[in-house]
Amino acid sequence: MTDDAPELRASDADRERVAEVLRDALAEGRLDMTEFEERLDATYKARTYGELTPITRDLPAAGVTPPTIDMVKKPEGDGSWDQRIVGGEGSSTWAVAVMSGFQRKGRWTVPRRFNCFAFWGGGEIDLREANFADREVEINCIAIMGGMSVIVPPGVEVVVRGIGIMGGFDQREEGVPGEPGAPRVIVNGFAFWGGVGVERKLTRAEKQRLREERRQERLDRKASKRELRESVRDDMHDAHDSHRRMLDGHRSLMHDLHEERREERRERRRRGED
Repeated sequence: MTDDAPELRASDADRERVAEVLRDALAEGRLDMTEFEERLDATYKARTYGELTPITRDLPAAGVTPPTIDMVKKPEGDGSWDQRIVGGEGSSTWAVAVMSGFQRKGRWTVPRRFNCFAFWGGGEIDLREANFADREVEINCIAIMGGMSVIVPPGVEVVVRGIGIMGGFDQREEGVPGEPGAPRVIVNGFAFWGGVGVERKLTRAEKQRLREERRQERLDRKASKRELRESVRDDMHDAHDSHRRMLDGHRSLMHDLHEERREERRERRRRGED
């Protein structure tokens, strides 16, 4: 089965291969009889690869050793480059657009060589959330009167080697050094009356994280300004209270002096009368 062309018609041999996987799963206890009968019925009714693929998506293929199950819970990956270079063959190795379009984006594994062809059409190869089969992968693009866009995340080294005739390959991102451990993406191929663009963009999650950081920074600045205004207001209030207390003390002192002088004058008058 293939996810690259789900609309293609399935053959009887394809249906029998799926049925064999179901029989093995029943014998191994992966399916009970009810599930087996439901999936087997759906298998023989399926007309395209797109209808066959989901039937065995959660089952190991014949001759494939199932993965070892680790019962110890481990922390999720941190998205580092070492964890995104996973080896293997890649989840998709080719794409074609003839007077139409194609996309490869989201969580997928980029093979060591990915071939794509566009004739009077276009395609998008988005590597921002992808894993990589190797530290060096090649995107081979053939664009005839069409266009393709290769989107890479920050930190990835890009090398452009494509040839254009009345067309071209975008080389703006070439020469930007990659991060330690990051993969190297080689964009190769041929463009005739067409073009292959290379862009470096952040993931949606990273954009959202940066927006949240900027929003939090704005809130922090507003809070700091508010605290500063309150502090200045408190300082002015304290200064006003101190000034008022000083004036009150001055008035009290002047009043005491005035009273002392009046008392002295009254004392001198009494002495004069005596």
